[in-house]
Amino acid sequence: MVISIDIDKFIIMKMLVHKGSSIDNLYWKTFKAMRIPEAEMMSFDDHVVSFSGEIVGIKGYIELYITFSEGKARKIIKVRYLVIDANTSYNILLGRPSSNRLRAIISTPHLAMKSPSLSGDILTVHVDQKLARECYT
Repeated sequence: MVISIDIDKFIIMKMLVHKGSSIDNLYWKTFKAMRIPEAEMMSFDDHVVSFSGEIVGIKGYIELYITFSEGKARKIIKVRYLVIDANTSYNILLGRPSSNRLRAIISTPHLAMKSPSLSGDILTVHVDQKLARECYT
């Protein structure tokens, strides 16, 4: 499911929410576009296995606040992203760690994600269908 959100005062388009992923990724091209100093990234000496099965090195990790909002309803959480240099059509991959912390219910047929907001209301984030088609082509 592809959505757009606000991270550290940047509107990020093309975020993939993937309950099958055990990590949250911020891709290197997005990290560079956000102009975050590399010194803010913490070292992380390991690798991950991509969807295609290839082993991808991790440049480091960074913790950033992510804001989901709909009208007046909003939810903010701190996410630890592994910064990965991989070729992808997405800018961020939000996996199980963050979707569980959001207490999110993800509906692929409805292209929506629901989560309780800070005020207790239900926050619904909808997918931009045009943007989602662009990522899959």
